[in-house]
Amino acid sequence: MSLSLQELGATIEQFLLYLAAERGLSSHYRSSVRQSLTHLRRYLQQRSIPPDEVQDATLVEYHHDLLAEGLAASSARIMMVHVRIFFRYLAAQHILPANPAALVQSGRMSMQIPQTLSEEDVRLLLESIDLHDLPFGARDRAILEMLYGSGLRVSELVSLRPEQVDWDEGFVRITGKGDKTRYVPLGGEAARAVRYYREHARALLLAAGKRDPNVVFLSRRGGKLTRERIRQIIKTRAAAAGLDENVFPHILRHSFATHLLENGADLRVIQDMLGHADLATTQIYTHVEQKRLVSLHKNFHPRGRMH
Repeated sequence: MSLSLQELGATIEQFLLYLAAERGLSSHYRSSVRQSLTHLRRYLQQRSIPPDEVQDATLVEYHHDLLAEGLAASSARIMMVHVRIFFRYLAAQHILPANPAALVQSGRMSMQIPQTLSEEDVRLLLESIDLHDLPFGARDRAILEMLYGSGLRVSELVSLRPEQVDWDEGFVRITGKGDKTRYVPLGGEAARAVRYYREHARALLLAAGKRDPNVVFLSRRGGKLTRERIRQIIKTRAAAAGLDENVFPHILRHSFATHLLENGADLRVIQDMLGHADLATTQIYTHVEQKRLVSLHKNFHPRGRMH
């Protein structure tokens, strides 16, 4: 058997009935499971991933995206438990040929190394976009420079208003999860790109739509960009730069944090800039520091070199 995206919603409802009738689980618990699986269904739909093509790597990336969106580690863990029992049910009922979550344990997942780009790959990606190509080159370069230069979530970027950018001080004011406000440095290259876009390209997009949604980054029709459109822009630009097509928005946020840590930034400073409520969420990036220490030991300890 196979399961399409169109059938997934009905299958989730069947699973919830199973939890009630066969497992006797409470309506409160079933409501929590419905919320988790509805979120997963939207995630798969946005990426056009049929349920029967979900792999363990898909679920690991999904977990990373939950954390990157600012969800507390404990909440993400609960959601992944719901996802795992759902896929176990699908395999047991022979709706799917195998359980893609069988090898994915919540404890192990939190320790997975986030996918990042090297500094050279980021440079290639950004510099492949002509800032002076109006209006889309300027817009897309500014978007990618800001995602990488400030580590914003995509949801924060698409909702960014002009008054949130402090051009004099070079900071962006972000209100993230839980209505918590943080101030993130814009960075020299990002500031230059966003300023050029604002001065030369934004008005062209605004004129095309004849409306002002009061956000910084506009679609070709002068409206607010969607998260999925940002994903498409990044995928297209990455392919044009000759990079792996699986370059997704949060890879720039992951790269922002990883490259800061590689260059000596304190983990708690990175936590503040990312807007993580829990330091444990930020610690997924400490693999970089571990690799650096191993390299230092191998290069400088008298018995660290292998012969």
